[in-house]
Amino acid sequence: MHLTEISIHPDKFPNREVYPFNLEIFRHPKTISLNSGVTLFAGENGTGKSTLLEAVTRLCNIHIWQDSERARYKRSPYERKFYRYISVKWADEPVAGSFFGSSVFQNFTRILDEWATLDPDQLNYYGGKSLMTQSHGQSLMSFFRSRYTIKGLYLLDEPETALSPRTQLELLDIIMKSIRNTDAQFIIATHSPILLAFPDADIFSFDDKAIKKIKYEDTSHYKIFRDFMADTDKYISDLKK
Repeated sequence: MHLTEISIHPDKFPNREVYPFNLEIFRHPKTISLNSGVTLFAGENGTGKSTLLEAVTRLCNIHIWQDSERARYKRSPYERKFYRYISVKWADEPVAGSFFGSSVFQNFTRILDEWATLDPDQLNYYGGKSLMTQSHGQSLMSFFRSRYTIKGLYLLDEPETALSPRTQLELLDIIMKSIRNTDAQFIIATHSPILLAFPDADIFSFDDKAIKKIKYEDTSHYKIFRDFMADTDKYISDLKK
């Protein structure tokens, strides 16, 4: 383990009326203990799991490959400063790592192609081909296979977005080998019942008023897919009504 704790400090919030401080789930002091090589954040959209993941990334000085800032209606001035109101605890010395998010990854692939115009050998690290010439899912897997062979802290925001169920299983295998062989640690925000099934992972739910640790079988994602597969005909019939 590299990172052992994530703590939220609502007493330090500068404003409780704007995002993300207005989210109920962040208004309670909370320490999340990281006791597994894989920690999973589960919850519906808008519950705060990706917001916390990005804040941890910034606090750990891990770069987020973002494009130039664009104008946005009523952007909260605190949105990218949430990391100032949380803290983390390292087991030893901080380690390097990377952050993955679909939009961030697209920025990275463009930058990598620009670098390759000056040094084509950089593409050898990613299978010898430009990531932009591969399908979205293929480029993701090329990145995962290369990056996760290095010791580090890896934060992933919904990596299943462009991955088929079969490829999600391949990602599970990559993560397992990375933990065993390279002393890597993963924190993943996901909706995928496949990724949530990672053996011995700690799962934290963001679906209630406070973040809490739950079992895989108690996640809403597992329950929805279980019920759907158990009675697909009923769901299809209801849709046709």
